[in-house]
Amino acid sequence: MMKLFIRAHDLGVKGEENIVARLDELGLSGVQLVAYKCLDGIAYTPGAVNADRAAAFRRTFEAAGKSVPLIGAYFNPVHPNEEKITNGIAVFKDYLKLSHEFGCNIVGSETGSFNGDKWTYHPQNRTEEALQRVIATFSELCDYAKDQNAYVGMEGAFGHVCYDVKTLDRAVKSIGRSNIKIIFDLYNYLDKSNVDQRYDILAEGLQTFGDRICVFHIKDCVIAEDGSLKQVGVGQGIFDYSRIIPEIKKVCPDANLVFEGTTGDDIPGAVACLKSKI
Repeated sequence: MMKLFIRAHDLGVKGEENIVARLDELGLSGVQLVAYKCLDGIAYTPGAVNADRAAAFRRTFEAAGKSVPLIGAYFNPVHPNEEKITNGIAVFKDYLKLSHEFGCNIVGSETGSFNGDKWTYHPQNRTEEALQRVIATFSELCDYAKDQNAYVGMEGAFGHVCYDVKTLDRAVKSIGRSNIKIIFDLYNYLDKSNVDQRYDILAEGLQTFGDRICVFHIKDCVIAEDGSLKQVGVGQGIFDYSRIIPEIKKVCPDANLVFEGTTGDDIPGAVACLKSKI
């Protein structure tokens, strides 16, 4: 059965007790956890979280019947600042090591951009050199994850190195590890040049990755006057979820659907919208 989740830091509260209370109010099953964004006292640095802290979080979630389908430790593997890459890899490995303590066995990231902290399109992203760097980094993470009995989640995006389904598939096949999972975000693959093909891209992603998809990010958008895409709360834009949900269900009947970027007063409506389609 499909389950509905949200990024913890989109809830507008901090600390696991407050997060659980908000999840109950909204009728959601759990969170995509980015610990350094939603738990006090945890920095985005190696060694900032320990097993006791992670286990305390897990116990609170388990007691409330909530779960974590994905730990986010997103970093930019082709950042022009090498120190930021080194830090990102170290933090990612920390979360792999602690993933079971947190009650999850998948840690994920996107594939990055040469535009550094902006994470936007750069011509260098679409070079063979960029792709090989991503393949090497995620291969290293998969090998580390194997020792932790954990998985690595990869997420593509139009402005990043793995900018379409084919490029991400090529990366996954080149990495060649069995412990790679896919985070599929349809909105991420779109810009004004291909937004009209969004349902074809969804079909391509489902056919290509199938049950390797561990999480679907749920978003919505409108098209601005200049043709650019502007994200809005789910149910308020152009995404037809009465079409999307049945397509996902055919391939991933137990899909984990995670709201990403729907916040504040938009959350209850988004939950109602998706629940009516599921």
